[in-house]
Amino acid sequence: MSIQPRKPPWYAGGLAFACVGCGRCCSGPEEGYVWISPGEIEVAAGHLGIPPEEFSRLYTHQVGRRVSLIEQANADCVFLQPNGEGTRGCRIYSVRPAQCCTWPFWPANLSGERAWAAAGQRCPGVNRGKLFGPGHIENEKSRTE
Repeated sequence: MSIQPRKPPWYAGGLAFACVGCGRCCSGPEEGYVWISPGEIEVAAGHLGIPPEEFSRLYTHQVGRRVSLIEQANADCVFLQPNGEGTRGCRIYSVRPAQCCTWPFWPANLSGERAWAAAGQRCPGVNRGKLFGPGHIENEKSRTE
């Protein structure tokens, strides 16, 4: 029995991405839940200067066995806010959850060229800016699997 060599991913040549600050990845209703771990809750709470229990009470809710950030009435992430420059920003950007840090290199967006193109329809930063190699992409993808 011969072992077949692993086929390189469709993005073996890399993918470009540059955040343009539009906030679409943080706004609803398309993107869904923002999962946050207990460790990420502690870090975000410290960033805001409140106890983790208060952060959890004010900004999270249970979804099955996982915890998600709550959404505003318009389905935007609770931490997405206008920054006064015509763009929107995250109040906890420097300590945001791994799910947020890894956009757009999510497994669903990397499942094929069509999925990547669909992500590009929602996000103007897809296929712009810095080219990320497959090693970086795989690392980011694995952080959300």
